[in-house]
Order: sequence, then C-alpha cells, then structure tokens
Amino acid sequence: MALRGGGYAAIPSDDTAVVDANASSQALLPREARLHGGTLIVHPNAHNYSYAYGPRGLPGLLHNYYALGCAVFVSIGGLLFGYDQGVIANVLVMKDFTERWPIGAWEKGVMTAVLELGSLVGALATGVLADRVSRRTAIILACVVFCIGSAFQCAARSFAHLVFGRAVGGLGVGALSMLAPLYMAEISPPEVRGSLMALEQFSIVLGAVLGFWTGFFTRNVPGSSSWRVPLGIQLGPGILLALGSLLLPPSPRLLVMQGRTEEALQTLAKLRLRTADEIPADPLLKVELLEMQVEAQLVAQTIGPDDDVKAGTLYAEARTWARLFGRKYRRRTFIGIMVMFFQQWSGINALLYYGPTLMRELGLQGEGVTLMVSGGIGIVQFFAVLPAIVFIDRLGRKPLLRGGSAVMTFSHFCIATLVWLYEDDWQSHWFAAWISVGFVYIFTAAYGVSYGPIGWVLPSEVFPLSVRSKGVSLSTASNWFNNFLIGLITPGLMASTASGTFLIFAAACFVGYLWSTYVVPETANVSLEEIDAMFGSSAGREDVELKAQIEHDLGLHELISQWGSPESAH
Repeated sequence: MALRGGGYAAIPSDDTAVVDANASSQALLPREARLHGGTLIVHPNAHNYSYAYGPRGLPGLLHNYYALGCAVFVSIGGLLFGYDQGVIANVLVMKDFTERWPIGAWEKGVMTAVLELGSLVGALATGVLADRVSRRTAIILACVVFCIGSAFQCAARSFAHLVFGRAVGGLGVGALSMLAPLYMAEISPPEVRGSLMALEQFSIVLGAVLGFWTGFFTRNVPGSSSWRVPLGIQLGPGILLALGSLLLPPSPRLLVMQGRTEEALQTLAKLRLRTADEIPADPLLKVELLEMQVEAQLVAQTIGPDDDVKAGTLYAEARTWARLFGRKYRRRTFIGIMVMFFQQWSGINALLYYGPTLMRELGLQGEGVTLMVSGGIGIVQFFAVLPAIVFIDRLGRKPLLRGGSAVMTFSHFCIATLVWLYEDDWQSHWFAAWISVGFVYIFTAAYGVSYGPIGWVLPSEVFPLSVRSKGVSLSTASNWFNNFLIGLITPGLMASTASGTFLIFAAACFVGYLWSTYVVPETANVSLEEIDAMFGSSAGREDVELKAQIEHDLGLHELISQWGSPESAH
C-alpha cells in the first residue's frame, strides 16, 4: 500500500471508539485499520488517497474469495487458448495424422497459424460486441463459436475441414483471450488486481500442459482417435464456460458506463462481500463507485458534446477505434501493442507449437525423448507462473519485466551459440545438447514470471474506461497477429537456420529489456482510474481541471475530505 505523503487518516471501524492522533498512524496497518478488513489512506489535501479492501498477495486473494472464484472461472477462456497450443505439437507428429495428410513445413505453418489469424479477427470484433451487449453475453457467444470450430476439427474428413475448424475456433479463442482479462480487471479490487489477472496466464499454461500430455498419451491409440480425441476434449471446458457464465455477476464498470448506477453499486457490493445493510455506511464502496462515475462522465463530457455522429453507426465505431491512436491515448496503445509483441517474439510459442521439432534441432534423438523434453517446457512454465501470481503486486510490473527480459536474452544467446558450434555433430557433444535444453527451461521459467502474466495485465490497466474494451481488444489482436507470424515462419526458419532463429528471439528479448526499462510505467497497487495520472490524466490540463470539477460535483472530494479532516483522525 503506497503512502502518498504525511498526515494520513485511516477509516475507523464501526465499533471503534475515539482514538488519538498517535494511534491513527498505527491504524494504517491492515490488522488495525479495519472496515471489513479495508483501509483508506488520505493525503492532507484530501485529493490524493489510496484504498484497499484487504491485504495483498495470497492473503488478499483469499480475503476476496468471491472475486477470486469469478476470475478463476473466467480464466477457462485462457485454458482453451493454452490447450490448443499444447495439443497441436503432438497432433502434427502423430502417425495416423501424418499418414492421412502428409504435409510439409508450409502446410504445418498454415495449420498452426490459421487459428491465430481467426483469433486476430475475433479479438478485434469482440471489442465492439463487449460494449454493446455485456461481458457475460459476449463470453457466451465466443464459447458457442469456439465449440463449433472444435467440432469441425474433431470430425474433420479432409485437411480443409481441419483448417476451417481451426479458423472458426480461432474466432472464439481470440474473443475469449480479450474478454477474460478485461472482465477480471473490471471486477478486481485494486490491491489484488495483478494477482487475479495473472490467473489468465496460469490458465493458459495449465491448458498447454494438459493439451500436450493428452496428446502424448493418445498418440499410440490406433486410427484417427489418436488425434480426434485430444481435439474433441476441448469441447468440454468450452461448454462449461458458456453455461457457467450465466451465473457470473455483471461488470460494475460497464454498468456505470451504461448509466445503471444502482445496479453497479449492488454488483460491486456483492463482489466486495458486503451485505445490503452494509452498503450505505461503507465508504470504500462509495469511493470506488464514485471513481467509476467520474471516469464515465469525464469520457462523456470530453468526447460527447461536439460529436454529431450517431452512436452505433459504422462511422462512430471507426472514430472510436481512431481515438486509440490520437494524442491522448497513443502512448497507452503503444504499450498495449508492444507488450504483446515482446511476449510473442520472446519465442515461447515457437517452443510450444514446434517443441518436438526444436528438440531434434538441439540434438535430442528418439520420439519419446523429444516429446518428453518438449513437454517439460509447459511444466516449467506452469510452476513459474505460480510465484508471479503471488508477487506480481508486491514486486511490481517493471522489475519482473526487466529481470525476465535479461534472463531470456542470455538463454537464447547461449542456445544459439551452442547450436552454431555443434549442430553438425550433436552425437559427439551430447552434453552440450543437454545444456541447450537446460537453457530452454531457464528461458521458459523467466518468461513464466515476466512477460507471460504481465502481458495480460498491462493492457487492461493502462486504458481508461472509455476505450478499455477496444484498447484491450487491439492489444490482444497484437498478440494474435504476432502469434500468427511465429506459427507461420518458425518451421521454415528452423529448417533454414536453427541458430539464427534463436538469435532473432535473443534480439527481441534484449529490445524488450530496453523497452520495459525506459517506456513502461509502473502500474502496480493503484486503481484503474488512478493510472490516468501516469499518462497526464489522458489529456492536457483541461482534462485535469474537468475531472476535478466532476469529482467535486459528484461528491468524491467531500467524501475523501471527511476522512482526511482532523476530526476523523481523533
């Protein structure tokens, strides 16, 4: 919890008698300044403040168990994404599959990349859909599309059927990859938002592990069942997510944007584990709801009065998208796009999609050995994400990005050097081959605690409410576009120059280190609305003054001043 100067005041609990000024400084500790476990810290000018509903890290996740449960369930969307990544590596080398459809490096690239291309379209289209209907409805529709694509893949009678099914399934996967982190960001308390959103990456990695090992254990099943079964299994979680989404609470931030303030308050209270009787007297709920209202009115007053364009038209949608590249939002847009660029060009999905092929390039021999070692990549990533979930809000985004980039650069460079030196005679240098595998695992662990989870956290944090869904959608589209390029070119690139492939990934990771050091802002432990301040409140001084006026009109200043006054500290 960041302290923003001296003279802070904590929220007194309902059953606490009058306390003196010295005791108030002790009450800043979560265990002493409690209102259902929450704290509000106010600067003497009553304009700067921070608040939390509970502790950070693992205790905070358990404290906010309802929001945690919703986030875990929605992260099934990430599991579907990861499952496809993991299962395709085995399908491409299964005996029945290769005999039924003998395909070369180009066809393998197309089959892998077409899902990413469909996902690119799905992520962009969902940015519009998510605002017009609701997050829950959009998730259900995305699941329906995904299940149709999965059914085509499972029942494919030709290679064209398989490619078509992957393209359709990609539409659903792309939509879910945008909707899941967006919904998580909008229901999360500020103190554990990063941890909750890291669940998206955790689910992706879990899906990749399950997909790979499902294919590994079915690879020797006679006939087409060897690949139809693992491709068909993904229908199960898709149907589960569609049905379960009917029970999810709506996004309170979207409700505020739609003018349904009372519904937003009720939903927010449910997410923060407040009863109906506690709502009127809970200042934390009031502060968070007023922040949402301020943001919504700022957007309406900034872009609404001079716009004669009819809402909902194609031209209006085009203008909304164009705003992302305007002066107010271009830096945010750049950060959202580039974090996904570096996430993909780190090389992680090249290892997941073509793990067995890459392991052979590193000198490993035998189908069982190459599959087992490449399957270890997903397992290492799975365990690496766990500490990220716990520490992402404690350590911050920038230190993890910088450290991860440095380790990934070093690992790729070492692999490239070993491949260049020994690729013509791996049998005589088997120890070097296993050292290369070790560096692959080190790279994977570094990715798992850095760009893996943070790639999904940053886009949902840096965009304000007015463009958040479209901003996240564009960022996710960047993920899928670069994912598409990686899937398409990796087979040919590895066949041409294995060492050069790893050098390309090393260069991308090094540039990512420079970018995360000098460009990325630290967004940990602040509310979504407070992040505006890091970008100059999304505009010039006029927007700052307008926001202050709206805060005053809505009573946010008065509410904060109530807790920052001397009387509240006694």
